[in-house]
Amino acid sequence: MPSPTQKTSNAAIENMINEMKARFADRPKLAQIFENGFRNTINTTIQTLEDNTTFVITGDIPAMWLRDSAAQVRPYLVLASKDQEIGDMVQGLVQRQMEFVLLDPYANAFNVSANGNGHQDDLTDMGPSIWERKYEIDSLCYPLQLGYLLWKNSGRTTQFNDTFRRASEEIIKLWRTEQHHEEQSPYSFQRLDAPLTDTLSREGKGSLTAYTGMTWSGFRPSDDRCEYGYLIPSNMFAVVVLKYLHEIALTVWSDKSLAQQALDLANEIHQGILQHAIVEHPEFGKIYAYETDGLGHYNLMDDANVPSLLSLPYLGCVAEDDEIYLNTRKFVLSTHNPYYFVGEAASGIGSPHTPDRYIWHIALSMQGLTSLDSVEREKLLELFQATDAGTGMTHEGFHADDPSQYTRPWFSWSNMLFCEFLMDYCGIRIHK
Repeated sequence: MPSPTQKTSNAAIENMINEMKARFADRPKLAQIFENGFRNTINTTIQTLEDNTTFVITGDIPAMWLRDSAAQVRPYLVLASKDQEIGDMVQGLVQRQMEFVLLDPYANAFNVSANGNGHQDDLTDMGPSIWERKYEIDSLCYPLQLGYLLWKNSGRTTQFNDTFRRASEEIIKLWRTEQHHEEQSPYSFQRLDAPLTDTLSREGKGSLTAYTGMTWSGFRPSDDRCEYGYLIPSNMFAVVVLKYLHEIALTVWSDKSLAQQALDLANEIHQGILQHAIVEHPEFGKIYAYETDGLGHYNLMDDANVPSLLSLPYLGCVAEDDEIYLNTRKFVLSTHNPYYFVGEAASGIGSPHTPDRYIWHIALSMQGLTSLDSVEREKLLELFQATDAGTGMTHEGFHADDPSQYTRPWFSWSNMLFCEFLMDYCGIRIHK
């Protein structure tokens, strides 16, 4: 295990760990995985900088992803109303994220300083503060979501400062630009001597798209390139956070103009989803596609990384009992999904980002968080106990037949999503 960047002895965190130990006294391994993840994330990935902002590394990569960092601290939000230190940490992260958005809204991962680390040879508009510049819609969704959830779970509104407001305006501007990717976008990305999943076709422009009302994404939350430019789960997430921004603009800033801009864009993207993202499957009926291009092509799959089709109710995109979602859920949790693997040790969703037949713990946690079936949730908890490879931690992916074969022994997002699943199982939930 790596050396901590900043240790904590926070009482609220210790109390939560002790509460979960008590609740799972009869299943101590689950309690141990929870304790390891809940403590490891704050001790090894979270750093308060001199300007009181928060920098969060993803784990075994010394850079901060906008998506991962928000997801890593999300379970701590249940403590933010009781503990000022936790609230300050999350607020510091929101501030740091929004400063990065203003630095470059197309980038997905950043360095702690302008040290030139990361993928500086990529053919795109790189800079020394940027680790990677793969444009992903969800990279802009997550900071908006985190600021909103901090408000709803602690009552704080001080995170909604000028930085947050200017970054919000940049996000709306970029998403409007990328509604017209072919005609208006300044963005391109190429990585030489790399797998095709790491670079965009057409000299960095990506596969051809037509206008749909949705907004374009170069890459998926896995950091793999999109096959088709309209990534449906991320567009659905964008609708949710634009409605958050509408509420923030009205309630906190009393800015009717910005509120209307956010709502108008949300409605346009939503209409695009209704018109272009739903397909009729011969076995499952109406389901959401994973990607489309507005030219009649669809990619029917799901990926373990969030936003995913599986995660739609978790993100607030649909109700848990939404008919199209339930049809889609049956599809993605079946072998009709090319990345659903059935093995001797486990069955679950993986990703083209990792080797064939590798199941992701993130997907198992998300399956539990979105399940309405208590039996299914119990089986998933058993799977976690059986697939940690004796490490007391979750991983990125593990082989469906042999959990001792796994990727990324230190992957904080995965650990914290499991913690959230276990808390949710106990009725400890983040207010949305």
